[in-house]
Amino acid sequence: MAAPKRFWKQAAAAETPEGWGVTLDGRPLRTPGRTALLAPTRALAEALAAEWDAQVEVVDPSTMPLTRSLNTAIDRVADKHAEVVDAVAAYGGSDLLCYRAPHPQGLARRQAEAWDPLLDWAARAHGARLLCAEGVMHVAQPEEALARLRAAVGAHDPLALVALHELTVLSGSLVIALAVSAGEIGAEDGWARSRVDETWQAEQWGEDAEAAALAAAKRADFLAARRLLDLIADRTDA
Repeated sequence: MAAPKRFWKQAAAAETPEGWGVTLDGRPLRTPGRTALLAPTRALAEALAAEWDAQVEVVDPSTMPLTRSLNTAIDRVADKHAEVVDAVAAYGGSDLLCYRAPHPQGLARRQAEAWDPLLDWAARAHGARLLCAEGVMHVAQPEEALARLRAAVGAHDPLALVALHELTVLSGSLVIALAVSAGEIGAEDGWARSRVDETWQAEQWGEDAEAAALAAAKRADFLAARRLLDLIADRTDA
């Protein structure tokens, strides 16, 4: 299917009684589900308008992560909050940070330095102490720890939950995602910690160009998810 062409001259944020919307030449935007596209803050609405203004001849959704996230929150997550919470929380049962390399020693040390502080934070902040194991064999996590992590995920509203889902899926770690969401670590730091294994391999054997390009795209989406959380909080200086 051909990409839709740009048909508007100007996109703008517009305040409404229900919240902040986006207009194209004065006409309000709607989601693919035909619901009004409404943002909780002016900062987010302005960022959405900027995404639409940045389109050139055709609309490229891959360059509009904020619009995609808000569409998803309104059309898909709002009515299925508990189901999405379950899907995100499930990552706690196989969190990246809990699976350690038995060797080489350098990699094992680097994993511990990057990951142990975050597991300690999860235990302090959420009362969720996760267990670690060497290799890839599954380790069963304490039910209480998983329940506490699920409660932390459930505290996110639909739009923040979309961002948390992105952070979790892209990093492979619910703990990293929660730490970035809470502001315990920055997005760049969180992404780097999720890539300890890949960075080690690249240092030993060289970087594959195709893998590097894919990683760069994922990193951009990871940073966009954190930016969404800042815009929800109306941190206009973020």
